[in-house]
Formats: sequence, structure tokens, C-alpha cells
Amino acid sequence: MKLWQKATGSKKEVEQFTIGRDPEFDIILAPFEVLGSMAHAHMLAQIGLLTEEENEILQKGLKEIYFEIEQGKFSIAPGVEDVHSQVEFLLTERFGEVGKKLHSGRSRNDQVLVDLKLYYRAAIQGIVEESKELFDLLIELSEKHKDDLMPGYTHTQLAMPSSFGLWFSSFAEGLAEDMNLLKAAFDLSNKNPLGSAAGYGSSFPLNRTLTTRLLGFGDLHHNVINAQNSRGKTERTLGFALAGIAGTLNKLATDVCLFMNQHFAFISFPDDLTTGSSIMPHKKNPDVFELIRAKTNQIQSVPNSIGYLLTNMSTGYHRDMQLLKEEVFPAIESLSSCLSMSTFMLKSIKIRENILQDSFYKHLFSVEVVNDLVLQGMPFRDAYKKVGLDIEADHFAPDQGKINHQHEGSIGNLCTDEIKAKMDRSIDSFDFESILKAISKLLV
Repeated sequence: MKLWQKATGSKKEVEQFTIGRDPEFDIILAPFEVLGSMAHAHMLAQIGLLTEEENEILQKGLKEIYFEIEQGKFSIAPGVEDVHSQVEFLLTERFGEVGKKLHSGRSRNDQVLVDLKLYYRAAIQGIVEESKELFDLLIELSEKHKDDLMPGYTHTQLAMPSSFGLWFSSFAEGLAEDMNLLKAAFDLSNKNPLGSAAGYGSSFPLNRTLTTRLLGFGDLHHNVINAQNSRGKTERTLGFALAGIAGTLNKLATDVCLFMNQHFAFISFPDDLTTGSSIMPHKKNPDVFELIRAKTNQIQSVPNSIGYLLTNMSTGYHRDMQLLKEEVFPAIESLSSCLSMSTFMLKSIKIRENILQDSFYKHLFSVEVVNDLVLQGMPFRDAYKKVGLDIEADHFAPDQGKINHQHEGSIGNLCTDEIKAKMDRSIDSFDFESILKAISKLLV
């Protein structure tokens, strides 16, 4: 039975095709469906569409369902179309006619929209927390290894001296900057669509400001059409944010796979964090980072997939939007696992010391020698030519222990305090505390 069903239903083939993967995603949305319903019931009581007694019954029933979800005791019964139907049917089954009153003033369009906004908001908080954990570890590793030099590359060719401190902190600052795009996605997710109904409002005197406050939203989508049109825009923005973080992890994973190669041997991991070969006893494969590389490439394709889904879509709700979940939900789960595994692995990373003492890397110091000659008064072009000729004649013998990079963000001045401040400012801007307070109050 469906909420919208009258005398006849859909053919089985149509039903199976249109439902798709929604049941598995609806379980994820279940707690947020209940929270949205609790706020909606409070609002219906405030405008007189429910009595206080009816509201108390619904609040009690919805809290019961919420905690059943938390305990893993909730499921969508066979024949029930979606999570919205399941919650309403449970309320009606347990408390009678009052369960049928909950849908007044809303449509499944704004029901699923508010569920999605609440889910995305919570998922973003999880991503922020996991990013911060990785960030803190990268800063710790940067400071620990700030004096350990390594080669820097351009065009995958030996270029100039770098350091492990510089390498680790580059990804830390990258994550801090990735938070800015994630904040844009959060701001779109933190707007209340409830009360937009099917996209054209309601003749009931709904108090949308009240549900905004009850659910801890930072603002509401004031225009009801725009509220519906935010579906897709929110996912696309979130997709870009997830792809940004994925891009940072992808470069880290690629470097790790390269630097573990025996021709480099800059870093290593304990044997129990690598995998072996079925026929080659010596192998220690970086499978975790190869999978992070692959998964983050998948995530980086999400904005493109979402863009194609939204192409040529007119104002208002379309069933096409159902497929947005198939792009966004797995991407959130995948990015979360990549962040946590990156942190888990990097806690055990070992770096090789004194790499640049090897004469193989002497040409990395060519710029250092050029700059020293310039500081002694030689014109840059003359210094560049002299060092180039010395290299060609194999007369180049630099001091491979001498590095003097002191400007902001260079080897000798990593600016980790400034990078940490940048991350702290970004995280503080999300204001998760206000949301937690609102949701906790709703569940009391």
C-alpha cells in the first residue's frame, strides 16, 4: 500500500523500476525522517491543526521510532513503498487516527527534501571531523620531519630540494582549503525546505520559521519553488566539495605509491599494512593507497554525473532526482572510508633519513648554487650559465647539506601555526554546536 494509492496500484514491473535502490537509502534517511516529522507535528499543533494531546502522542510515538532506528530495530515492511510511508503506518498502527493527521501541510517532495538536508548536514559534520583528524596527524608529521630532506619534482623529474615536513604540511593546508567548498555545501544543506510541500506551498497557515528553529537550520529557503529547485543544486555543490577533498587524498595516495617503490624507497610501512604476492615472496604492495587512489578518482567523477542528471530539467520536482542518491550517498561513504584509512595508515609511516646526501641527488642543489652566486654579486643569467656549464662538464659539486629557505611556507618556515589557524577558522564557521543543541532539545 502507498500513501498516494487510491483504488488501484502500479504494475509490479513499474513499481520495481521506479523504486530502484531507494529502500537501502531510505534506511539511512530514517532517523532524519523522524526528526523532520517531530518538528512538523510541533508546528501543526502551534497553528491549531493538531491538539496538544495529539501532538504529545505523535511526539511520543516518533521518539519511540527514532530510538528503534538507533538500536537497529527499524525496517521497511514488505509492500511499504518508502520510509515516509513506514513511519506514518507505524504511527497509525500504534496510535490510531492521529497518525493520519501528520501529513497535513506537507508533500513527500518536501519530506524527502528535509530528510536529505538533515542527512547531508550530519554527513558533512562527519567528513569535517575525519578531515580534522587527518589534518592534525599531517601537521604532527610535518613538524616531526621538518628537517628531513627529500627530492622535489616537476614533470616527474628531479627539481629542487624539498622536505618531508613541507610534503606533509602541503596536504594539511590542502585539506584546510577544501573545507571552504564543503562550507558552501553545508550552507545549502542548512536551509529548511519544509513547508514548500510539492513546490507551491500550502493553504494551511504553516509556520516555517518555527520548523527552521526546531531543526536547527541556519536559514530557510523562503521561496517554495526555490526550495524544491535546491534539490540537485545542493547535491551538485556537495559533489564538488567531496571531489575537492578526494583530489587532495588522491595526490597523497599517488605520492605514497610512488615513494614506496624500491627505486625511490623514501617511505615504508610495517608489513602488516601491506599485501604480498601469490608467487613473489619479496612483494610489499601498497594496496590500501592504491584503493584510496581508485576510490578518490571515482568520487571526483561525481560532480560530472550529477551535472548530466540535472541537464534540461525544468522547474519543479522530477523523478530523475531520485538517482541523485545513487551518486551522493556512496560518495559520502567512500570518502569517509578514504579519510579514516589515510589517517590509520599514516600513523605508521616510516621515512628514510639523509636521502639527499647521496651524490645521485646533487643536481637538485643547482638552484641553491645559482642563488648563492647571485647573492655574491653575479647577475642571475651569468650564474645560471656558469652552473649549467659546470653540470655539463661534471664539475658540479655542491654542499648537499646546505639549504637556506626561510620565506613563508618554505622548507625552513613551514607556517604550520598559520595553517592550523586556517583550519580552525574553517571548522568554527560550521557551528555544529547549535545544530546539536536544537536536535537534542527536540528529542528530550
